[in-house]
Amino acid sequence: MRVSDLIEEFIKDLFGEANESIEIQRNELAEHFNCVPSQINYVISTRFKPSQGYYVESRRGGGGHITIRKVNNTKEDYIMHIINNIDRELTSNEVDILISDFLSYNIINHKEAKLLKVATSDNVLQLPKDIKDVVRARILKNMLLNLE
Repeated sequence: MRVSDLIEEFIKDLFGEANESIEIQRNELAEHFNCVPSQINYVISTRFKPSQGYYVESRRGGGGHITIRKVNNTKEDYIMHIINNIDRELTSNEVDILISDFLSYNIINHKEAKLLKVATSDNVLQLPKDIKDVVRARILKNMLLNLE
């Protein structure tokens, strides 16, 4: 596993069963993983976004205090939250992260994950780069709207 994956897993494990929010110190976490604080920033900014079901509050100074809140709603509420927070464009990597999160939260099953992945893949979207990520975001939003 890469350091980024280990940091993400560690932070997600902090939530446990009942925790809806956690507080961490950027410098302490960086020291724990023997990395620079910017690595922690990278993980938080790419893997704990609103579109992935998290709200992040960050304060400078004192080691970089960070509060991460998990959005805990019904499956339908969660999907609508994701749809409303998906940017105009989505990269293939961002879709992979969303699908992984959907699976880990039991929002979709493996068959649905495979369909979402195939429909939004670069193999299917053989379009000019300037519109590919826009089309990918629209496809994913429409597919999520139609999940039962």
